[in-house]
Amino acid sequence: MNIISITGYSSISALGNSSENIWNSYKKENHLLTNIHQKNVEGLVSKLSYVIEDEIQSLKKSNSKYQALDKSVLMAIYVGRIAVKNANWGNDSVFGINIGSSRGATGLFEEFYDDFSNNELGKTHPLTSPTTTLGNLSTWLADDLQSTGPTISHSITCSTGLHAVLNGVAWINSGMSERFMVGATEAPNTAFTIAQMQAIKIYTDNNNEYPCRALDFNKKRNSMCLGEGAAVFCLEAGVKENALAFIESVGYGTEKLEHNVSVTEEAECFQTSMKMAIKDIDGEIDVIVMHAPGTIKGDLSEMKAIEKVFGKEIPAFTSNKWKIGHTLGASGSLSMELAILMLQKQEFIGIPYLTDLKLPKKIERIMVNAVGFGGNAVSIVLKRN
Repeated sequence: MNIISITGYSSISALGNSSENIWNSYKKENHLLTNIHQKNVEGLVSKLSYVIEDEIQSLKKSNSKYQALDKSVLMAIYVGRIAVKNANWGNDSVFGINIGSSRGATGLFEEFYDDFSNNELGKTHPLTSPTTTLGNLSTWLADDLQSTGPTISHSITCSTGLHAVLNGVAWINSGMSERFMVGATEAPNTAFTIAQMQAIKIYTDNNNEYPCRALDFNKKRNSMCLGEGAAVFCLEAGVKENALAFIESVGYGTEKLEHNVSVTEEAECFQTSMKMAIKDIDGEIDVIVMHAPGTIKGDLSEMKAIEKVFGKEIPAFTSNKWKIGHTLGASGSLSMELAILMLQKQEFIGIPYLTDLKLPKKIERIMVNAVGFGGNAVSIVLKRN
């Protein structure tokens, strides 16, 4: 593949909404998880600050059409506006958009279903179908940014954000588009979604100093928890002077489905994606930002895959799940942001409860991993500008 420049990006999460605030949050050793209680469900999540929530609400009120949109769509519009500005894409720019989500319009769908189940006539709101359709994500963002390029929305479970990157890379390398905005958005902090995660026995149930024990290979119980967030990136063909980082290579892999939530013991899909991603690069991987959701099997299987691929020369590795939880489809995008920040700042962000983590000798190339239910793995290699 030809090298691709990342010329702008933006995100919102519990970490903040600006690169400075986000980096400062990463530099602190505290987690950003908080306990919420909805209906009969209680659980730890990471959520947007009150300040960012107010800005999302202001965006919602700014346009009568936006008042019917799900929070996930509004979050995508919010970060999309900032990313375009950061990339210096003018109003006359033509670019594609691929924004995905694992869950889609989670809150709105549940709200409409509650109304429907309580309606004696079996009727639902006329906007139920159009506003909960997954395609709303890129379509509404394209409308807001006045882009006339291709618009694609998709869901590939928790690797959705990095699959959006794959798609943007493919469009650009095909010559069908010079620019593509890619990323994901997720707003899953609802009682029903938390209950679903708890039902499959992967949710954290402790309130210790670090409730999510991502990459703690000695943990005795699963420790995943949810979080909300969105992140998008502006991709351009070739080497651009204003590039924040470069996408040097990509890899992907899908393994045989043995169970609804399964990834094999040695994460064969990750082995495939990582081998593909490093096949043609001219240099070493210095850091891997792992998917590492905080579950016993999930963390171990990815580590075994890394050992299979890299042998004794395992790069330094880290994850951000301990700090902001698992933002599902947006998790890979937020991991990619962490990678870009480490490349720019030339500083490694570790995990405070893991005192024996390997430190990188240099930070020139970072691999970002993501995988979802059923073994849909993606590996992206980012290179320092």
